[in-house]
Amino acid sequence: MKFFKLANKFSRDEDGAVTVDWVVLTAAVVGLGIAVLTSVSGGTKALGNTISSDLATRSVVTY
Repeated sequence: MKFFKLANKFSRDEDGAVTVDWVVLTAAVVGLGIAVLTSVSGGTKALGNTISSDLATRSVVTY
């Protein structure tokens, strides 16, 4: 009988539910961040290369 009381108390305990919610929410935010990073990285590299080549062709005039 003691086992059944312990099992019943364990099934009604909700202390870990908030932790599970936060873990799932954090995983979703990290996944979304990775998805955004992979979709934007190509354009960012191309823009960086364009800026680099433009700055390399400019000359600095000193007086």
